[in-house]
Amino acid sequence: MSGQHPNPDNLSRDNPWSHPVMVAKIPAAGSHLTFTANATERAALAQVAGVREILEAQASFHLTHVRGAIQARGRVSGLIGQDCVVTLEPLQSRVEEDIDVTFAEPGTAAAATPKVDIDGDEPDPPELIVNGAIDLGRLATDMLFLGIDPYPRKADAAFAATDEPSEPEDHPFAALKALKSAPKEPKKD
Repeated sequence: MSGQHPNPDNLSRDNPWSHPVMVAKIPAAGSHLTFTANATERAALAQVAGVREILEAQASFHLTHVRGAIQARGRVSGLIGQDCVVTLEPLQSRVEEDIDVTFAEPGTAAAATPKVDIDGDEPDPPELIVNGAIDLGRLATDMLFLGIDPYPRKADAAFAATDEPSEPEDHPFAALKALKSAPKEPKKD
């Protein structure tokens, strides 16, 4: 399968890197698919992710038929431009995320929530095939966003706390302390 880009007019705010694949076109032997986000898609992804920029975004998948479902295994990678949370200087970070997801038609046995395995971990339910298609771009987007560091920091950046002694009267609880230490007046009956 080729890595063709979707029509830019079809980009949406919640799914800027859409890459639908028709399940009926996936050969019985499986297929390999690689696609890269173009400049428009990367700008939209950056806006949705709340980062300064996304310089690169690429996804690669191997699709196979498994027990009435589609297994999508692959990797998404990206180069993310963010600002250091300490120095506010621009920095770039690399995101590399492995993907292993199953897609199934709604209402089929393959789409049923999987049973708990021996280790007690509940596997993720399969993603649904919608209108005969799976959207690998949306899957790649979700995994790319999961890999973005929410608190990026330059390697040499260090937060230096100030050791300024505060004035006791400036302390937020100074007034309470003053009330507590004030002499008590005897009660009048």
